[in-house]
Amino acid sequence: MGFEGDEELATQNEVPTKSLFRYNSPLVQVSLIGLVCFCCPGMFNALSGMGGGGQVDPTASDNSLTALYTTFAVFGILGGGIYNILGPRLTLLSACSTYVLYAGSFLYYNHHKNQAFAIISGAILGIGAGLLWAGQGAIMTSYPPPARKGTYISLFWSIFNMGGVIGGLIPFILNYHRTKAASVNDGTYIAFMSFMTFGALLSLAILPPSKVVRDDGTRCTNIKYSNVSTEYVEISKLFMNWKMLLIAPAAWSSNFFYTYQFNNVNAVLFSLRTRGLNNVLYWGAQMIGSIGIGYLMDFSFKSRRRRGFLGIGVVGFLGTAIWAGGLANQVKYTRADVKTIEKLDFKDSGDDFAGPFVLYFSYGLLDAMFQSVVYWIIGALADDSETLSRYVGFYKGVQSAGAAVAWQVDTQKVSFLSQLIVNWSLTTVSYPLLVVLVMLAVKDEKTSEQGNETNDVSQSSAKPAFVH
Repeated sequence: MGFEGDEELATQNEVPTKSLFRYNSPLVQVSLIGLVCFCCPGMFNALSGMGGGGQVDPTASDNSLTALYTTFAVFGILGGGIYNILGPRLTLLSACSTYVLYAGSFLYYNHHKNQAFAIISGAILGIGAGLLWAGQGAIMTSYPPPARKGTYISLFWSIFNMGGVIGGLIPFILNYHRTKAASVNDGTYIAFMSFMTFGALLSLAILPPSKVVRDDGTRCTNIKYSNVSTEYVEISKLFMNWKMLLIAPAAWSSNFFYTYQFNNVNAVLFSLRTRGLNNVLYWGAQMIGSIGIGYLMDFSFKSRRRRGFLGIGVVGFLGTAIWAGGLANQVKYTRADVKTIEKLDFKDSGDDFAGPFVLYFSYGLLDAMFQSVVYWIIGALADDSETLSRYVGFYKGVQSAGAAVAWQVDTQKVSFLSQLIVNWSLTTVSYPLLVVLVMLAVKDEKTSEQGNETNDVSQSSAKPAFVH
């Protein structure tokens, strides 16, 4: 299967318009994938962000997420190849359907307290998430013009994280008066499932990369077909690619901290309804962080390489300050205090609520900035969809392997302080490696654009290319 090649040939000679809102424009397509992720992983983030999947005992959630990120680690790496073979619509539709199943498993758990279904659905969701994020990454990093990738990444991140904001409002509103409740009600899970189902259907609106036309008339790619043997070879090469090896520590750390933040800060310190409110503002902070860092990555300097250095420097500085604040907060309680600690409530706890809340908000801000910088760097390494789908797949695969370990670490009751120190150390180690990657692999805009223009000319006069 390919990217609907026969239909593409009929559109090769179409003249693009200057409208930003063309259906086949990068703006519309990146916005659409943002809405798909708003409905599926955005709602998933709201669900997991409550800590324990909204349950009093996080064991079932921890085990399901371990299964999820284990399969995600495999299919994140394979996802780019599968996306190149199947194209966006079939890949994304099948991927998004797995999110509905996962939310349904917690509705089932609410009544039967049997975690087997949650674990199996978690493993299935890992497969779907690997496909979805490989496709999303290819779309977000390859469809935009090279000089505006930071802007489009922040656009996607804002739409996507609005899902976490709305998703956080769902348990906040539906459980507002249940101040002493331990687990969320059935309506919370049903609402999540409804959004996820809509997202799966919306994925059918995503166009293949060869049909997306930028305002200057260039297309994202002229390659229309791939096959299993090609993708096997190309994906295997990623493990020997020095660029991917430099990204690996950042990838490993980029979801590792979720376990600590969701389970050991939000779920431990705050009441059920306040956890929902915190989720709203955690994902809202991600929107602010992505917009701010996106502006820096596109408009701060003329030199793309300098913009990369600035972005890493800003994130490194803020990351150090925020994790230091986390340490100051963490020394106040331990795992042994979990059953006796008085839960903070946004209405009843007064000034005691402010400090932990600001810290949790800052964690969300840092997450978006950190990941946006990494995505920007990946997007600067290539411009074609096929290559970037593999790069993003590798990133998501390593990221998910780290997350699988993190959720299991929490299941083993490792101390909160140890988890914080590991998280802080992992993110800190990644900064100098990203600086080296930008220094060696990211070219300044002029060189990159001239190379692209040359490629566009040569491709436009050639017959449609096929990957063997």
